Amino acid sequence: MAPAEVLADNARTCTAGTTLRLSAPEASQGSLLLIELKSAKPLAGVQGDWGGRTVPMWREGTDEAKRRGLLGVDLEKAPGEYELKITGETASGEKMSCSVKVPVRQGRFATERLQVGKEFVEPSPEQVKRANEERQKLRDIFDSATPERLWDGPFRIPLDGVTTGSNFGKRRILNGNPGSPHGGADLPGVTGTTVHAAQRGKVALAEELFFSGNTVVLDHGLGIYTFYGHLSEIDVKAGDVLEAGTVLGKVGATGRVTGPHLHWGLTVERARVNPMLLVKLLVNSPEVPPRKKSSKRRTR
Repeated sequence: MAPAEVLADNARTCTAGTTLRLSAPEASQGSLLLIELKSAKPLAGVQGDWGGRTVPMWREGTDEAKRRGLLGVDLEKAPGEYELKITGETASGEKMSCSVKVPVRQGRFATERLQVGKEFVEPSPEQVKRANEERQKLRDIFDSATPERLWDGPFRIPLDGVTTGSNFGKRRILNGNPGSPHGGADLPGVTGTTVHAAQRGKVALAEELFFSGNTVVLDHGLGIYTFYGHLSEIDVKAGDVLEAGTVLGKVGATGRVTGPHLHWGLTVERARVNPMLLVKLLVNSPEVPPRKKSSKRRTR
């Protein structure tokens, strides 16, 4: 998918010899934009910032003059105009910068009414305590960022033969009570269907959670995480490094569900976005060079 060039007026905010392109000139709640930065000279360090939130950037293949990045727009980010700033320096020490205003419009999400187990709408004090602890555990994971890119090439949909997902962003009325927006895409599958890792990553969590049932979270590096919920079985453990396509579990109906399916989520620097967009945007993503062993620790 070839990114569309940012509006000419915005492109002129870049340092001479540097161009910035986005996959779309505007965004909406829960969306994902691909950033492409090109320089006339080889680049050294490059950092992205969007309203105080880090924007993951990585080298484009082996070309030292190119960088790519992902701009995640949270599902509940307030509509408005936000400035994207990219700063860094060339290999020779010259400063470079680019900035562009990115409009964010309100997402168009449907509302649906569901009947689920009473305990998931009116949990006991013990269940509330458990759910809150699990929610904090997930926040702690998503607030961390492995400083290196762990994935190789394009991402895939976790279920074989599935090409679409549904329900992302839906506002749900559960047993007559308003619930939080649906933060992932629901992929159809019968119980026992194998679930594959969307790309190479390290297992950050593999356990049963109150709302999402048997759950796996994969850390792909640079603040990018994929989430796999409602599994009938978990076939990996925390700390495992999985290659793209590795079986990590099986479709099920555990947790708060109305039937078997895979809840597939994506978090990019703490922003909840539609995971199906990641598959489309990085379809031509080049593989990274051979990986060297690193002693870097996760940053917080």
